Amino acid sequence: MIQLMPDNMTIPKKYFHDHLVLLLLSVNVFLALLASIVVLVRLGTSHGNGYIVQYRSSLGINAFKTGSVIDLLSFLAFAGLVLVTHTMLSLRVYHIHRQLAVTVLGLGVLLLVLTIIVSNALLVLR
Repeated sequence: MIQLMPDNMTIPKKYFHDHLVLLLLSVNVFLALLASIVVLVRLGTSHGNGYIVQYRSSLGINAFKTGSVIDLLSFLAFAGLVLVTHTMLSLRVYHIHRQLAVTVLGLGVLLLVLTIIVSNALLVLR
């Protein structure tokens, strides 16, 4: 079984009392939920079975590649993976340096915003 945190490493008490860390954690959770809701709502309102999942400018007229719903549901998995990974990384590096943990959470915000932008752009094109 994979152990997320070693036995000798406890969650720092200061981690959950740090206002900036809590703000970034809240923003990460909000953006992950927003990405999930946006994708599910856009998929729920569409009636087609082919979705644009890729754009390759080198292909000319056939630049758009279609895929299934599962290809777009991978954005949900990616948002969840980003949320969990960045939260665990920030927990593990907080005792090393606070700013490193804040940077990790900030990069998670950036990835989630880009996830929302890309998934929305692909779902608008269908």
